[in-house]
Amino acid sequence: MLAYTYVEKGKFALREKAIPRLQDPQDALVRVTLASICTSDLHILHGSVPRAVPGVTVGHEMVGVVEAVGPQVTAVRPGDRVAVNVETFCGRCFFCEHGYVNNCTDPNGGWALGCRIDGGQAAFVRVPYANQGLTRIPEGVSDRKALLVGDVLATGFWAARIGEIHPGDTVLILGAGPTGLCTLLCALLHAPGRVIVCEKDPQRRAFVRAFAPQALAVGPEEVVEAVRANSAHGGADAVFEVAGSPESFRLAWLCARPNAVVTIVALYDAPQVLPLPDMYGKNLTFKTGGVDGCDCGEILRRIAAGELDTEPLLTHTYPLTRIEEAYALFAARRDGVIKVAVDCQA
Repeated sequence: MLAYTYVEKGKFALREKAIPRLQDPQDALVRVTLASICTSDLHILHGSVPRAVPGVTVGHEMVGVVEAVGPQVTAVRPGDRVAVNVETFCGRCFFCEHGYVNNCTDPNGGWALGCRIDGGQAAFVRVPYANQGLTRIPEGVSDRKALLVGDVLATGFWAARIGEIHPGDTVLILGAGPTGLCTLLCALLHAPGRVIVCEKDPQRRAFVRAFAPQALAVGPEEVVEAVRANSAHGGADAVFEVAGSPESFRLAWLCARPNAVVTIVALYDAPQVLPLPDMYGKNLTFKTGGVDGCDCGEILRRIAAGELDTEPLLTHTYPLTRIEEAYALFAARRDGVIKVAVDCQA
């Protein structure tokens, strides 16, 4: 089968590999119908993920059909359409039992697929701990609507859940990339009074206005005033930093009201500095990632109910045989791209 492979820092390549086999009683084999490209894949390409293993098949956003299961897999069976969770988690350790599945203590716990073990930018993928790692897609939910459930939408859902949004709050989201847009969708589920999205790219601000007209989309030079004008207590009640730059990190604490919650969703390429003398007295609470992707069942139920729809984010589709073109488009943010769907059977 064809598999997009991490060769070395700065190099991915489409390679021929054997179809994976079940290795553990809790494994499942999934025929990948659609995959997507994530910014985290670019972090691997750029050498920013030290745990990524050269030779691994990349890709951790995918949906497909179960082909085979190990004898201990009971949650799914062959023929089921499934969303694949970005995280591998045992479900039994201290962290899993408390919902902190990103910190699962299993050797393959956390982000393994497409990083430390073969992922899903390929025709087939082996999913460990399939009882936790696969979620059946409800009838009436298409592959395209389910594609982002296991990672970027799970990230937005998790961020909104831990961000302590209350009805009527002013919410600030820094960054209108795919994760920022998913955070926006999930924040709206909590009935905020006002959502402000800060994004430097004019095309993406225009996308926000069309995608979620109830949100206010502004540039970085406008955001401080926009927050002040749209909040009751001198700043945003809940802030989500999804852009991942030093400037967006600064704006996150600057735009928060005293005693606000600042949720750091972004993955940074370098350390950030907390200017504690400037922040003194704001009494901020910072919460940091990565995603605890244990809400996929609820997310899919909300998609089926019409409460969430990320299909408009899939602006481009490529066959697996042209995945290098898809990466080039996504990395350069050309042609208004938000997310790219990859047909892994083409």
